[in-house]
Amino acid sequence: MRRRLLLIALLLGCTLNLAAKKHSYLFAWCGDDDKKASDFLAVIDADPASPGYGQVVATAPTGMAGSVPHHTEVEMPAGGLLMANGFEAGRTWVFDLRKPLKPHIVASFGDLDGYMHPHTYFRLPDGNVLATFQYHGGHGPKAEGGGLLELDNRGHVVRGGSAEDKGAAGELIRPYSVELLPAADRIVSTNTAMHDQDGKSRTVQVWQFSSLHVLRTLVLPPGPRGDEQYYPGEPRLLDDGKSLLVHTFSCGVYLMRGVDRENPSIRFVYGFPGDNCGVPLRIGHWWLATVPETHSLTVLDISDPEKPREVSRVTFDAGQKPHWVAVDTTGTRIVLNSDENGPDHRLFIVNFDPQTGLVKLDERFRDRGSDHPGVSMDGKSWPHGFQGNAYAHGTVFSR
Repeated sequence: MRRRLLLIALLLGCTLNLAAKKHSYLFAWCGDDDKKASDFLAVIDADPASPGYGQVVATAPTGMAGSVPHHTEVEMPAGGLLMANGFEAGRTWVFDLRKPLKPHIVASFGDLDGYMHPHTYFRLPDGNVLATFQYHGGHGPKAEGGGLLELDNRGHVVRGGSAEDKGAAGELIRPYSVELLPAADRIVSTNTAMHDQDGKSRTVQVWQFSSLHVLRTLVLPPGPRGDEQYYPGEPRLLDDGKSLLVHTFSCGVYLMRGVDRENPSIRFVYGFPGDNCGVPLRIGHWWLATVPETHSLTVLDISDPEKPREVSRVTFDAGQKPHWVAVDTTGTRIVLNSDENGPDHRLFIVNFDPQTGLVKLDERFRDRGSDHPGVSMDGKSWPHGFQGNAYAHGTVFSR
């Protein structure tokens, strides 16, 4: 009898441990809307089976106000350490999220080897991070362009390379985001200045990954509207491992081919309404784009990347300007935020069908007792003691 009870207890413990491991959370990188209280990372219950679905369960303040929380890594790293930048402060924090209910900071860093204001963090296969830095030696409209640095988990520099290119005289070099083509020993990076006074950018760059050396700077051609080439944002590798789609914040989508060859090409293939499109996702042969002009998350079928076509969209109310999106490890749940400059700061979860490309708002993900879908960042009492309006930017699902 005793042996049987021990066996039951063991099985129950294993079951509870497995359930705990499967519990889903969102890690949202947040700032005080008034920029007076500390910026913080919030942990939100994202498990649809949980009675606390949509509730904030923990926070980790940085101790710094007004850094302007911006990008995190686009997905939660397997190692449990997540990098997040306060762009205006030029500072990066490394959060330990291995115990989601006890988030804490394990490292932070500012300028590195003269490079300033990091923007995007790309996790490499060996666990290091490739980060884009917008400036070198100073910042402002006349400052030298930045580059790429490979960092370890604590922000120590492993190696780096400048994005300056003598063959691109007159073009604004402000490294923004990056994509790795491991089979081709290539990197593609984009240039967009986070500070509007720096000017307009319209280039992507091809690097040799092994040397972190720029091989070529390409100017995006205009689309039919005439201005879609400005502010290149996110490059996303396609399934062939050598072609990419590149989005621009001017709402263009560009197809880049031949990156593994001496003369790569890039051309316009699709345009969305408006001139301030946000972060896209590629999931299989689907392209998911945040389009503030239509208050929507719009899905394109890119089976033929030469001719993308819309298949579905989910539309939000007029107070929402979708900007950031990230997907969970199943490829079926997407977190989306509204732009911090909008009137209503809110996080949404969208369900995605990778077979059909259909998207549908998760109506259950909302504040307790609210008539509105989504979790509001405004008017909350946060676990670390802050009470007021906040906004979330980079947000990722737990693994």
